[in-house]
Amino acid sequence: MTYDQLVDFVERRMRMSHIYQPVMLLTLLQHDGQCSETDIAKAISVHDPTQIEYYEAITRNMVGRVLTKHGVVKREGKHFSLRSARPLLKEQRAELRHLLEAKLDQYVAKRGERIWQHRKLALGDISGTIKYEVLRRASTRCELCGISNRDRALEVDHILPRNHGGSDDEANLQALCYSCNAMKRDRDATDFRALRESYAHREKACLFCARQGDGHIALENELCFGINDGYPVTELHMLVIPKRHVSDFFELYEPEKHACMRLLDEAKRRAKAQDQNIAGFNVGINVGEAAGQTVHHCHVHLIPRRTGDVEQPRGGVRNIIPGKGTY
Repeated sequence: MTYDQLVDFVERRMRMSHIYQPVMLLTLLQHDGQCSETDIAKAISVHDPTQIEYYEAITRNMVGRVLTKHGVVKREGKHFSLRSARPLLKEQRAELRHLLEAKLDQYVAKRGERIWQHRKLALGDISGTIKYEVLRRASTRCELCGISNRDRALEVDHILPRNHGGSDDEANLQALCYSCNAMKRDRDATDFRALRESYAHREKACLFCARQGDGHIALENELCFGINDGYPVTELHMLVIPKRHVSDFFELYEPEKHACMRLLDEAKRRAKAQDQNIAGFNVGINVGEAAGQTVHHCHVHLIPRRTGDVEQPRGGVRNIIPGKGTY
């Protein structure tokens, strides 16, 4: 391929679904046109922030915690430092490096590639077709914490680990984010797929479950949706509702709470764009009949407020109990 043909391919014909093509070509150019797949893989990993995030989590939650507990290092925020009675001499640092490198070599010689098994679960000999099906089945979400693959890279995990006799059959595989997979490790045989399935729970008789298919949803993300309140307290009063049928706000999964907050932010921005007289908001959740909940599918009220819409706004939500709004 000539130079002009390469330029034409890059400018006009390269169709990218990820960063891989330009990174591979850049790496080949940097190595005079030839390099190994290992060189290309290393170049791709440099561009992958999830690699750094993964080992930051390892440092924070595992090795950093152990060394801090033993009094070897000290942690201040996101920084670590060696605890030492006085600065180490050059010769002492050299001796410590020698001891640590020997310890590292002994461990690698004893364990071999098994020390990286926690990172190879998503690779191994599993076919690309099966990996795709596992990720598709999980709706591109971690089957433990529910986070989207847009926010954290997903890995294909063996429910029953290989070293406990687990097979590569699709029924023994689940999608976990790199963080959950690292914490699970290869001794845990917990199946989290039922958690994924619970996100799809709906009740036929539920008013809000039925609303999800009526074509009148104003706002939506993967885990919740927003509708205009049928009996608005003020103009542009909106409800933000998790898609999963769950009565109690405190029973929501963490990803659902985050999704509701994102949609509340979006609903707030839209309301203020529609009405510049909005000067504030009340955000309210009724949990249980004693608190006034009438539809037993969790929902969050976003109520726009305008200056002068009531005679005395002081106390806000405290006014749900008469006489408790002023203090």
